[in-house]
Amino acid sequence: MAGKPVLHYFDSRGRMECIRWLLAAAGVEFEEKLIESPEDLDKLKNDGSLMFQQVPMVEIDGMKLVQTRAILNYIATKHNLYGKDMKERVLIDMYTEGTADLNEMIMLLPLCPADQKDAKIALIKDRTKNRYLPVFEKVLKSHGQDYLVGNKLSRADIHLTELLYYVEEVDSSLLANFPLLKALKTRISNLPSVKKFLQPGSQRKPPTDEKKLEEARKIFKF
Repeated sequence: MAGKPVLHYFDSRGRMECIRWLLAAAGVEFEEKLIESPEDLDKLKNDGSLMFQQVPMVEIDGMKLVQTRAILNYIATKHNLYGKDMKERVLIDMYTEGTADLNEMIMLLPLCPADQKDAKIALIKDRTKNRYLPVFEKVLKSHGQDYLVGNKLSRADIHLTELLYYVEEVDSSLLANFPLLKALKTRISNLPSVKKFLQPGSQRKPPTDEKKLEEARKIFKF
């Protein structure tokens, strides 16, 4: 029997959190080997574990996978969260990439200089309300089904639900005009595997604060 996947990253959301979400939603238990110092990172680099000298890195099925999208594609394919054919898959890819665009803006917000933060938050709110969420609301309305693609749970639903939690952290009122997205968030959150991941004490990470940023700066020297 194969062992649990092992996730190598520091103790924060960053580019690993979407991987944690997808594994958890798929009902896969995983372990984390946290990078806590520059020496921990150097060890991974020096032993050849990091193809491009970067994390995230996930040990799974006898491989050491890097690059977030590649890791997500593998997990989604393995656990039947990637559609039934090419047409469904390309829809899932488009929705996932759109989700990732907005997620990236929110993820990088803590790195924003203080004098630019208000403008960045305003831009995120505008893009959320006027560019990204209307698309997903329209998709759900167009087919009247419970999930984005093929009336079946896919990685697109999971990534979008994760994003909706982050959107609410920015401004809890941003979902007010998107009833179908609110319903999707509730639906996905109530799946037993996701519900477990959302409980206190799980491997889900809290919002990045100044302390976590400082830890990251020391590890990654930026």
